[in-house]
Amino acid sequence: MSKVNTVLGPVPPEELGIVAVHEHIGYGMPGSELDTRWWKTPEERYAETVPKLRRFHEHGGGTFVDVTGICNGRDVDYYKSLSAKTGVHIVACTGFVGGDTALPFFADASVEYLTRQFVHEITVGIGGTGSRAGVIKVGVSRGGRMTELDKRIYRAAARAALATGVPILTHLAIDAENAIAIFGEEGLPLDRVLFGHADDGVNAEKTRDTWIAEQGGRVGFDTFGYETELEDPPFWARPRKQRLDHFLRFIDGHLDKALASADANCSPLGWPGVQGHSVNYIVEDLFPDLREAGVDEATITTLFVDNPADFLTIRN
Repeated sequence: MSKVNTVLGPVPPEELGIVAVHEHIGYGMPGSELDTRWWKTPEERYAETVPKLRRFHEHGGGTFVDVTGICNGRDVDYYKSLSAKTGVHIVACTGFVGGDTALPFFADASVEYLTRQFVHEITVGIGGTGSRAGVIKVGVSRGGRMTELDKRIYRAAARAALATGVPILTHLAIDAENAIAIFGEEGLPLDRVLFGHADDGVNAEKTRDTWIAEQGGRVGFDTFGYETELEDPPFWARPRKQRLDHFLRFIDGHLDKALASADANCSPLGWPGVQGHSVNYIVEDLFPDLREAGVDEATITTLFVDNPADFLTIRN
């Protein structure tokens, strides 16, 4: 039977519903727990997060994919509590947001070591939680080019994906040529990879989104809501209409390769986050924008139900 790993156990892909495929319960850099200004207690984070997930569920949201990697604030027991409380399936990840977000312990980690780590978290569980990762996170470090550690992480992710059947999701879609070369060397079909952040305000012009799709990869437009129109926009913000128009052009020719999300933090760890932005941008803002632009309900279902369900389904 087809299945997707969630923190409360495997579920059939047809039960995922509307999927937010690139999100964070809470993301922070290593050491963020030492912050004295922005760090919140577990009770404060819970009070901030539960209403957002409940609202997502009320709008028909079924699944929240948390792509907070190793060393960046994963708390799977917490995710299990949130899922049980809100009714939202939560998919946890193994892997790293980027080599530069990993603790020094991993700086010299071999491909073999990293592969074993990823496979263990997918097939046995993350720590002592018993919950299995449902996706592998990889990413390009600061500077726009993959570092040697990034390359080892990508190669290990490819091997783990082939061994376990779970897909890979990337932070940034720049330097895609190197990534695709590594995946090709390992024999990983590119439809098992979602190249993320193709739409962000810093890298959109440098991202070869249509080329990635033509090679067989999936493309994530997953920074929706980070808009220059916000009162205090982040540096990766982009004008709302510009991002939407970019997305509409892409799905016009590559609907089967497109996925979308908001990359929001329910409760940021050790930094203020972006006020006014949450996972609910997808259902409260993006859906209306798409409908106003003439996108029909069948296409919205393809983007937020069918495509992510196909992507997340374990392929043994």
